[in-house]
Amino acid sequence: MAAQPLNPPPPPEWVVRLNTPMPRPSKEAAKIPDPPGYSKKMGGKHLAQQSSTAAAPTKPEETDTLKLKKAWEIALAPSKQIPMNAIMMYMSGNSLQIFSIMMVFMLFKGPIQGLINTNTVFTKFETEGTRGKLLGVKAIYVVMQLVLLCLGIWKVNAMGLLPTTRSDWLAWESERQSLEPAYFAFG
Repeated sequence: MAAQPLNPPPPPEWVVRLNTPMPRPSKEAAKIPDPPGYSKKMGGKHLAQQSSTAAAPTKPEETDTLKLKKAWEIALAPSKQIPMNAIMMYMSGNSLQIFSIMMVFMLFKGPIQGLINTNTVFTKFETEGTRGKLLGVKAIYVVMQLVLLCLGIWKVNAMGLLPTTRSDWLAWESERQSLEPAYFAFG
């Protein structure tokens, strides 16, 4: 007796739904307008080419303007850190603890690295048209970094680590010599 072939089990429902064509849109769905910039006449490839050419500026003046805007965003970024760092320094307290010392270290590390890397930050924006305008942008960037450093110096002073009083320098003061010897009478 020959074995009869077994019928395979029916595919799962999700496979059937995946392989069936989409139903035709109803009349209500046809009333929904197409998104801006979409046209049924254009194919997907042509649409992608059109959007990429529309996004890229064609004139060097426009490119320089965009580069200058981005450079200003980078130059003003440290100013957005000032309030956050000020609140964090205030909340960390003035006692000498590992948390407050690490906070002060990080507060000094960021601006010092920013000052050292000022030219490298703005090299990607430098062209013949933007070279003169970038000097002002770099100057604002340096000022913002210096404000962050001043915040760090304020915090170090509040912690009592800056030698700002006369008693901090007692090790370098010499003993005063009296001009006349004083004699005490013990009697």
